[in-house]
Amino acid sequence: MNHSDDTDFSPPPPPVMTVTALNQAVARLLERSFPLSWIAGEVSNFTRASSGHWYFTLKDDAAQVRAVMFRGRAQHAGFIPREGDKVEVRALVTLYGARGDYQINVEAIRRAGVGALFEAFQRLKERLGAAGLFDQDRKRALPMFARTIGIVTSPQAAALRDVLTALKRRAPHIHIVLYPTPVQGQQAPELIARAIDTASERAECDVLIVCRGGGSIEDLWSFNDEAVAYAVANCSMPVISGVGHETDFTISDFAADLRAATPTAAAELAATPRADWLASLRADATDLRRAMRRAVGEAAQTLDNHTRRLLSPAAQIRQQRLKLLALSTAMTHANRAPLAQARGALDRLSGRLAAQRPDVRAARQQLAGLQHRGALCMGSLLGQRRDALGALAAQLELLNPQRTLERGYAIVTDAKGAVLRSPAQLKPRQSLTVRLAEGSAQIDVAAVQPTLD
Repeated sequence: MNHSDDTDFSPPPPPVMTVTALNQAVARLLERSFPLSWIAGEVSNFTRASSGHWYFTLKDDAAQVRAVMFRGRAQHAGFIPREGDKVEVRALVTLYGARGDYQINVEAIRRAGVGALFEAFQRLKERLGAAGLFDQDRKRALPMFARTIGIVTSPQAAALRDVLTALKRRAPHIHIVLYPTPVQGQQAPELIARAIDTASERAECDVLIVCRGGGSIEDLWSFNDEAVAYAVANCSMPVISGVGHETDFTISDFAADLRAATPTAAAELAATPRADWLASLRADATDLRRAMRRAVGEAAQTLDNHTRRLLSPAAQIRQQRLKLLALSTAMTHANRAPLAQARGALDRLSGRLAAQRPDVRAARQQLAGLQHRGALCMGSLLGQRRDALGALAAQLELLNPQRTLERGYAIVTDAKGAVLRSPAQLKPRQSLTVRLAEGSAQIDVAAVQPTLD
């Protein structure tokens, strides 16, 4: 049996999007479609929130767009825009999802018309920074009390009047040396660097102020020159840069030992007020007086102590004599006591020795008798021995072969020294030695005849 097919093949309905998802998708689409771009316009409705974020409208003659610059970017802007300022912003096109408003997120801002100069400024700053020109360890401290202050600026500049007025008010005693130079124009950078080098070579100042009044970036561009930066960094004395107003920054500010917000501020940093000088001098004078009083008091006390210990030469001699007498007496007692003790000990030992020593007189008499008896016995024994020796000598003399030879006898020996006693020991042509009483003779045997009975 066939059944009819009731399956629905219609496409599924499209998904339903929330407003949040829609705004997020549009924001992503805008951010992908429009990369970071520079946009020129006029600032309107500028607001600086307590969080540090900037909110304003960027407009031209025919349109406007909302803009926001967050605190992390705004703090590096270098200036705070005002109502009606012409600016250029580097921004990302996006959408504020909470309200669905199209806006731009500003990454960087600069005054309109100075884009190329600003880029050149940044490149020079990065290059000199990499070369170590702005390192903090190169910065020198300002002298506490400067006696001579040098000023590099234009004689006609308002900044010079401001600096001189501030120095006259704060420290009228300070000597001022002006190194005149143009601060604006095509030749200004070279002349500014030359003036700084001149001040460095003369070395007649304690601190050098390089300054000029405010103006546009083009007006201040002479102080964004590489030669000026190196002249400032290599100056033989500390340099204060007071170029422009508080929001103006130049390369010379970074190369200098200290940056001042204005020329007047540079003068105030360079010169310690006269009142501070006098106060310091009064404090030093007070310290010196106290130190002098303390030194004099200590010296007087030391003198009193020495005076109490000081004696006349006669008194010193008397003291030394008494001391010598005391030492002599002590030495005498010290010598007598051991000597007396030694004598007593010797007497005691002598008594003990006398008590222990035996009586040897009887032994000496007995020894003398024994010596006499021994001498008698020894004489008698020597006589007997001498007589016995004489008898033995007589007997020995009788047996002496020499005596036999003297009576006419001879001793015959062969070549080997053997004594011959029998004719049988003789052989014809044998060499013999005949020893006589007074010498010996060599004989040869001609013939041997046997003994005839």
